[in-house]
Amino acid sequence: MRELTYYVAVTLDGFIAGPAGEYDRFLFEGDHVTAIGEKYRGTVPTALADAVGIPVDDGPFDTVLMGWNTYAVGLPDLPSPYAHLRQIVFTRDHEPPAGSDGVEFTDRDPVEMVRELKREPGKGIWLCGGGSLAAALVDEIDRLALKVNPVLFGDGIRWFGDRDYAPQRTAPTSVTAFGSGVVLAEYAKG
Repeated sequence: MRELTYYVAVTLDGFIAGPAGEYDRFLFEGDHVTAIGEKYRGTVPTALADAVGIPVDDGPFDTVLMGWNTYAVGLPDLPSPYAHLRQIVFTRDHEPPAGSDGVEFTDRDPVEMVRELKREPGKGIWLCGGGSLAAALVDEIDRLALKVNPVLFGDGIRWFGDRDYAPQRTAPTSVTAFGSGVVLAEYAKG
C-alpha cells in the first residue's frame, strides 16, 4: 500500500508560511539543499528543475497533493508546477486557471480520496501543503519529513492548521542536522 508523506518546510515555532502566506525567510541556500534534494528528488517544480539541471526522475513520489493556497503560490507563472508528477489540488471555490493542463482540481473529501490513492499501485504520495489540508488528513499521514528551518515567524499558517485532532505518537526514523542550521527530521506513524 502506498504511503502519504507530509514533506514540508517548517519554522522552529511551527509555521509553514507567514500570516500572508510568505515563505521568503526559509533557507533556500546551504549545505542542506543538495542532500535533501537528492533524498526527496522530484519535489522541485518542474520548470525550475529543468532550468538549473536538477533531475526529477527516480524520486520517492509520483503524486503530489496541495490545497489551493499552496498551489496558488506559483500562479500565474507555474499553473502546472509539478508536471512530472500527478498533481491534485483540493479546492471548493476556485476554477482551474489557464495553462493548468495535467493538474486535477477536486472538491472531493480529501480523506476519501487519499484512501483511494493509497490502494492504487505506484510510488509514495507527497502532501506538499497546506496546513488546513494537512489537518484534514492527519489520520492518513504515514510519514513526516520536516525541513526545520532555524527561523521564527511569530505568526502565520501552522503546519497542521488550526483544527483540533487527537494526540498521536510518531517514531523518529532519521534526524540530520546541517551546517546551515536546517534539520531534516523524519518520523513514521507510531
